Amino acid sequence: MADGFGRNFLLLQGPHGPFFNQLGTLVEQTGATAWRVGFNGGDAFFWRNKARFIAHAEGFEAWPAVLSTIIAEKSITDIVLYGDTRPIHAEAIKRAKALDLGVHVFEEGYLRPYWVNYERSGANGNSRLMAMTVAQMQKVLRKAKIDHTEAPAHWGDIRQHAYYSFVYHLQILLNNRTYPNYQSHRADRVAQEFRTYLRRVLLHPIEILKRYITTRRIIHSGQAYHLVLMQLEHDSAFLMHSPFTSMPEFLRCVIKAFAAGAPRHHRLVFKAHPLESGRRALARDVAALAAQYKIADRVDYVPGGKLAQLLDHARSAVTVNSTAGQQALWRGIPLKAFGKAVYNKPQFVSDLPLAEFFANPPYPDNAAYLDYRRYLLETSQLPGGYYSARGRRQLLRQVIDMLLSDLDPFEAFEYGNSASLSGRANKKNHQAN
Repeated sequence: MADGFGRNFLLLQGPHGPFFNQLGTLVEQTGATAWRVGFNGGDAFFWRNKARFIAHAEGFEAWPAVLSTIIAEKSITDIVLYGDTRPIHAEAIKRAKALDLGVHVFEEGYLRPYWVNYERSGANGNSRLMAMTVAQMQKVLRKAKIDHTEAPAHWGDIRQHAYYSFVYHLQILLNNRTYPNYQSHRADRVAQEFRTYLRRVLLHPIEILKRYITTRRIIHSGQAYHLVLMQLEHDSAFLMHSPFTSMPEFLRCVIKAFAAGAPRHHRLVFKAHPLESGRRALARDVAALAAQYKIADRVDYVPGGKLAQLLDHARSAVTVNSTAGQQALWRGIPLKAFGKAVYNKPQFVSDLPLAEFFANPPYPDNAAYLDYRRYLLETSQLPGGYYSARGRRQLLRQVIDMLLSDLDPFEAFEYGNSASLSGRANKKNHQAN
């Protein structure tokens, strides 16, 4: 098993909360060094080792030159980041590839909420999975010993995620004098972000009541319904890997097609993302569009909460490219997706025009999807979470060895030596043969 001597890791922005701090502590226990670049007061608050902290107080224009200097002065060998599309991270990946540095990308899990995603070089629409066929995955699975982990019976990070997001933005609001040029990768200003999270916390009890009443009415109505899996409009998957420029554009597309193609006795249910915080009045947008297309009595909007109860009884599911699409496929529910997604394979996702899909949604190839899912669980999906203490412990136990490995998760699985440097020799022997 590899150690970290001679390795110098540079951590950029991570999930809100203490995960990157704990990751850096464990990296240093391997003999490596772990540096952290902070871009705002929230980054600084959650990083405890101030001797290894680098404050970036300049704007994005200066970032490429600053990054190059850090890499040279600290002899950086690896860059670690959360999400690969925000400008500072996209620039870092570009620079790292030019210098042949290791790039370690964390993201929310493709099979969330019980797993997180770890890949090299890119995730979501930039993932290696985008170019892989299901047949290629099945070929690897046939020669591998399968021992994947099922989801735990009870596990949840949503409340912890909201709490750490609140604390993070509060720190930016109160302690950001050191970072006068900080600009969020999101459109909202920091004060707006803070007010959004505060409003969400205060209105949470009302949201729970609305969700309970609406969900109960839908399920007990006895009507067939199609479920729309909504996303956060500022999510990188929506912004960077979809054909839509705004959430209302997607809403109009779906409602127009439903009015044109769905049986008149079917309903359309919009399920908001669990972390939807009211930046945009989506319920009002849905109601206005439903009235415009004369189907207001057949359309519902369900705020936040868990997905399973509604998804279990859905006739079909529609999304841009939400990871929740995987939950529909796991249940064998017909799925229509519009954007780039690692699960957007012809065996799983319908290519029918949306109106035709609503009229007669085709079922996915369930056997092929189960093979695909097993492949994910053996490679890029790690059990655990970023936000709950128990989830972080589960994740950290295995991710350090994966960071140190010469092989990315897909290579490690293919050559039978997951998270092991000795897999490099196996790979070379395999290629020689």
